[in-house]
Amino acid sequence: MTQRGGWTIETSQTVFENAWMTVTTHLGKRPDGAPGTYAVMSPKSYAALILPVFADGSIMLVGQPRFALDNYSWEIPEGGSPKTDPPLEGAIRELREETGLSAGHWQEILQAEVSNSLTDEQAFGYLAWDLTQGDQALEGAEDIALKQIHFREALELVMSGELRDLPTIAMLLKAHYMAQSGLIDTDLARAMLEQGG
Repeated sequence: MTQRGGWTIETSQTVFENAWMTVTTHLGKRPDGAPGTYAVMSPKSYAALILPVFADGSIMLVGQPRFALDNYSWEIPEGGSPKTDPPLEGAIRELREETGLSAGHWQEILQAEVSNSLTDEQAFGYLAWDLTQGDQALEGAEDIALKQIHFREALELVMSGELRDLPTIAMLLKAHYMAQSGLIDTDLARAMLEQGG
């Protein structure tokens, strides 16, 4: 028996596995002592989150249809980075694949637990700037559009509820705080905080 999250785990069993995730059920005793079952989804990758910022303070958003909720979502570039690779390598790859952009400078600004009651997925978020445009390299399952808007406009879309992707919201709010607090490149922060023309 082992202890995990206040539970006493007696047995664990993988009930589903594919190329992207494993689902494991854990049988044992809940914190109140009653018998219980807890299921955890474990992705085989980290979540790589990228906020690409241009010299004028604008950012690149990607738009795509999302299967789980059957909706269309505008969000920052994000995707899976194999746990065998450093998270930054995955972020560099995802930015290039989804947007065609490459960045001369990178700064980690966020580490987060995505939905810690359901999954052990961890996210690593990066600010990317000094951008150079190339060609997208989309995977067959991806149908991605690009939209460049000013950072402050993106913040307004968060506050109005038009941007709903939680990693996007977290990255924009963290970057805003860091820009205001002098924790990122000074020129970049100024461009982000001062609405462009």
